Amino acid sequence: MRWVTARRVILLAVLVAAALAAMRITVPERTRLTPLESMFRDTIAPVQIGLTWLGRQANRLISFPVSMIRAGEHNQALEEEVARLESQVIQLNEFKLENERLTGLLNYKQVMAKTYDLLAASVVGRDPGNWFGIITLNRGINDGVKENMTVLTPEGLVGRVVSVSHATCEVLLITDPRSGVGSLIQDTRTSGIVEGTTTSSGMTKMIHIPNNAPVEVGQAVITSGLGSIFPKNIPVGEITAIRREPSGLFNSADIRPFADLSRLEEVLIIVKTYP
Repeated sequence: MRWVTARRVILLAVLVAAALAAMRITVPERTRLTPLESMFRDTIAPVQIGLTWLGRQANRLISFPVSMIRAGEHNQALEEEVARLESQVIQLNEFKLENERLTGLLNYKQVMAKTYDLLAASVVGRDPGNWFGIITLNRGINDGVKENMTVLTPEGLVGRVVSVSHATCEVLLITDPRSGVGSLIQDTRTSGIVEGTTTSSGMTKMIHIPNNAPVEVGQAVITSGLGSIFPKNIPVGEITAIRREPSGLFNSADIRPFADLSRLEEVLIIVKTYP
């Protein structure tokens, strides 16, 4: 019994000593290491460095595919967002341009309110067989439109209505060879007829100008009001060239219309002319 008791006492003493040594080693205020601790730390330091490097490489190897997938998804999301924003910008620009055109029509309609009763219309089609000759508008009998009504823009004359349905109408442009407009050279009051040409240049020409009439490039041409179709004083176009007609009795002049007839989107129809 004494030997067992002695062994227990010795074992208890060893455990107490080990505990005290561990407490001394791990105490936070201790700044110096024992020789055994220094040797142990120096021995395992390369192993710790190697394990740390391996851990970092493994983390990169595992996280790289995930980061690539996330980057691809993020890039696709950004591309979709850019495409959406670009589409919105295009739509906003279109709304802005349309607003500017409609504002111009409204301002002109208000200015001319004492002269004309104007009806706004949109171009909804063009004759594929005669691109520069016929356009279709979204106004018809239901809107009070009739044949031979004058069509114009704030810039100048467009043409006249030649056929009408309940919801649409067709307009013969002044550039069509079948069109004829009684006109005047504004500065000199020299009269003539503006008609379309057979080419697709978007030009017109003024014929039957007297040889002795003072005609110059750059002069403006307006409607004369003769023929009871087109009201008087509507701007038609500008003289760009002058030549003698084959008969030798008259001159003719090339006229560039003030209205851009190849890019029409909205126009005005003269429903009524006031005295």
